[in-house]
Amino acid sequence: MLVLETSIDIPVPRAQVWAILTDLAAYPEWNPFMRAVQGPLQPGARLQVDLQPPGGRSMRFRPRVLACREGHELRWLGRLGIPGLFDGEHALLLTDAPHGHTRFTQHERFTGLLVAPLRRSLQGATRQGFVAMDEALRQRAMARASAGGPA
Repeated sequence: MLVLETSIDIPVPRAQVWAILTDLAAYPEWNPFMRAVQGPLQPGARLQVDLQPPGGRSMRFRPRVLACREGHELRWLGRLGIPGLFDGEHALLLTDAPHGHTRFTQHERFTGLLVAPLRRSLQGATRQGFVAMDEALRQRAMARASAGGPA
């Protein structure tokens, strides 16, 4: 098992950050890691996610949505092949931070037989992708807030 987690504080209210996270059609405009996400954000639904890890090959996978709690959590489970080979449970979490800010956390728990041979890549390029997405989300939220427009 391997767990990756990154967090960033974003100086805008949680509802505005949530609006950006759930506007899947706009991901290609701002998200350098999850280049495209399509599908309904409902538990049990399948998504199509196109990832572009920094310096790595792009990949597409079809995770199943496990949870979508408005303003708080979006979580899915992706698998490579059969269960137990390579599973990744990814969570996008929003919590309140001081001064009306939002803490955005990405958390992924990788399990399965292929985790050990992929550990270096996951701790490198995948973690870098999380950090790039975190910062891009912060920049987009701040730009939207300063422009006074919709999140």
